Amino acid sequence: MPLVSMNELLPQAKAGKYAVGQFNMNNLEFAQAITNAAIAERSPFIFGVSEGALKYMGIEYTVAIAEAAAKKSGLPIALHLDHGSNFDIAMKCIRAGFSSVMFDGSHHSFEENIKLTKEIVKAAHAMGVSVEGELGTIGGVEDDISVDAAEANLAKPHEAIRFYEETGVDALAIAVGTAHGMYAGDPNIHFDIIEAVASQIPAAIVLHGGSGVPDEMIRKAIAAGAAKINVNTENQVAATAAIREVLNKDSKVYDPRKYLTPARSAMEQVVTEKIRLFGSNNRI
Repeated sequence: MPLVSMNELLPQAKAGKYAVGQFNMNNLEFAQAITNAAIAERSPFIFGVSEGALKYMGIEYTVAIAEAAAKKSGLPIALHLDHGSNFDIAMKCIRAGFSSVMFDGSHHSFEENIKLTKEIVKAAHAMGVSVEGELGTIGGVEDDISVDAAEANLAKPHEAIRFYEETGVDALAIAVGTAHGMYAGDPNIHFDIIEAVASQIPAAIVLHGGSGVPDEMIRKAIAAGAAKINVNTENQVAATAAIREVLNKDSKVYDPRKYLTPARSAMEQVVTEKIRLFGSNNRI
């Protein structure tokens, strides 16, 4: 089937008290691992593509891989720009075939974030593309963007509600204490913020920085209203560990298939576990 917007996935997740996983695509093996796991678990999912990954893979290859996954699997899959930095990159992705985009205006003032997000929503919705916005600053490292934990700002519920009302976003990422990358200890997630916002707006609440969050915290976040959860680092760590193991065992290995195959299998296991944790399995 063709790629779908997140509006084909997230309203059902919010109503059903489960979450759809966004798993970032960084190359073909990531895409295959994610898709294989989702086929086996009969789960919808979202391919997340950061601007850094877009530069690495090329937009044409990115869209072609996602479309091939959707055709092969028969699953509802959204291809989503993750942390888009401006209007131009969002429009470039939409024109290339992305079915969803995120605009991360969290580094702007609140009023400017609303203004810029609103412009992207208007253009994207005219083309049937869903939009995710962001409020508050999420700590950690993603691609070339680094935010110190001390500088991360939690979202304020009343501002998040106003942000939705004025922008009309389909999904809203709010800073609630998670961070990009892996955690040194357990994160301090403010479930009350998730619940306060999710209960007042129809848009799906997005939890960024899902890698490494203890399972029980994920379950509590979903119960509070999170309907989309992003995972990337855990797949990267699993893939890299599998590659290291192969190469450390045999220095004569040079065929990429010999180490990328176990890397793909390792990621497939991670995605399978996340799909079951999020409760999106057997939803097709």
